[in-house]
Amino acid sequence: APVRYDRRMIVVHGLIPIKPSHREEALTLARTVSEATQAEDGCVSYEFYVGLRDPNTLILLQEWESARALDNHFRTEHVRAFMDAIPKVLAGKVLTRRYTILDVADETDSAKEAGAERSRPPIIH
Repeated sequence: APVRYDRRMIVVHGLIPIKPSHREEALTLARTVSEATQAEDGCVSYEFYVGLRDPNTLILLQEWESARALDNHFRTEHVRAFMDAIPKVLAGKVLTRRYTILDVADETDSAKEAGAERSRPPIIH
């Protein structure tokens, strides 16, 4: 039987180089937009992380229920404010990638379907 995909998800990954002299301002901007975004309809997760190799690179990882939810995100006031303020703290070009995940399942779903014990640790990729 053909595979049937029940769910789709949009994942966005970003690398944001920031000026060391503006690091605290960049972190504040990231915290502010992240907190507001997590309250949006269709937002599964929206987090910034600091790079281990370069603490002046912010890593953005977003997960959205749909492309429509992501499109609506770009129309919010908090994203407008973030986009207006971010150029001042940038140390270079922002790199973003957008992925559409056709089948969303996690290891716990697979384990339940296979009848595996719940005590087994999750697989980390």
